[in-house]
Amino acid sequence: MKRLIPLIILLVIAIPKARCQISLQSYRDSVYMASVEIQNAEQTILKADATERLRWTAMLPSVSADGSFSKSFRHSGDNKLWGFSLTPQITQTIYGSGARAAHRQARSLLCSAIFDNQNVMMAMRYTADYAYWNLSAMQLYMAATNEYVRIIKSLYDVVKERFNDGYAAKSDMLQVEARLLDAEFSQIAARDNYQQAVNRFNNLRGVFEPDITRVELAESIVDSITMPQRISVEAIRERRPDILSAKSRMRAAEFGISRTRATYNPKINAGIGGSWQTFSPNSSGRTFLDAAIKLGVNIPIFHWNERRYAINGAESDAAIAANNVTQLEEDVVMEEADAWSSLTSSYSQMQSSLHNLSIAGENLSISTFSYNEGQATVLDVLQAQLSWIQIYTNAITARFNYAVAVSEYQLVSGAEME
Repeated sequence: MKRLIPLIILLVIAIPKARCQISLQSYRDSVYMASVEIQNAEQTILKADATERLRWTAMLPSVSADGSFSKSFRHSGDNKLWGFSLTPQITQTIYGSGARAAHRQARSLLCSAIFDNQNVMMAMRYTADYAYWNLSAMQLYMAATNEYVRIIKSLYDVVKERFNDGYAAKSDMLQVEARLLDAEFSQIAARDNYQQAVNRFNNLRGVFEPDITRVELAESIVDSITMPQRISVEAIRERRPDILSAKSRMRAAEFGISRTRATYNPKINAGIGGSWQTFSPNSSGRTFLDAAIKLGVNIPIFHWNERRYAINGAESDAAIAANNVTQLEEDVVMEEADAWSSLTSSYSQMQSSLHNLSIAGENLSISTFSYNEGQATVLDVLQAQLSWIQIYTNAITARFNYAVAVSEYQLVSGAEME
């Protein structure tokens, strides 16, 4: 007569290891390379850098030259038929252009773009971590349902043999068969969830091959993941790229006020120029050189309150930017508290699930042994098996939640990129 073999169930069900495995960091790198969001953020940096350089050139002297050449087709006495002039000049704005404020504003916006890029990369790191740990969890779920189906089939074979030998009722066999069909249904769902996780995993790293049905991970949620140390709110405010970006935009808005004021201030320009040209009329073909120094002043007199309205608008922009900084700094308090609470609770749940899993495994072994000795019913064994798979999947979920909570706290605390 067949006997059920007691099982000692561990959290790690044997999963075949392949030679080519993807580590978490290498997966992050591939996600960064494929991310359109990061590519767009980098292009924004290039654009802001070009604008900053353009604003710098506006503070430099401008060099220009005018030239002309003429030729007549009708003689006028002894005058030559041709003539020319060349007048180069250098001009520098001394006061009132707003070029310096515009350059500082552009430089602040460049800093903002750099911080925005860092913020996008941190968000993509969290997205990559979630997809990686989700695939690890789905792989364990699938392995768990496979194991669950296997142990129910083992029970079914024993009960069926006992039924054929007249030692078990048909209702026992039907109960086990019904449970087996339900387990196989869960097994199909777990395989589908795993495949969807593979598709999501590959999509993020820019791999669009639907025929890929399996991905080998070098790391798993069952591995030891170090809990990060708690970071003070003050430290987070000093390193969160979204806050640093908002502060840069606030400084840019403040420089915008100075730039707007300068637009309506008096402007003073100074320059030096020269000329090389023929005499007019050009009777000898001789040329002469000349030079001049010039000083120009432009004083706005009346613009129908345009200056006041423009400055009011710039000051409103600065106030909005300052409010955004304040809001982000206040939000950090709640975000850090929520993320830390989620991290610590998920860690506690993970520890508790390991203890529960040990109890469920022992209960399953005892129920199996008792059934072999005739001291337990099929229903007792089925209930022990069901309790085990539920606690096992809860343990996987707890491990997944903890891994994600670690990544989330890194995101909220502004942890440095690796």
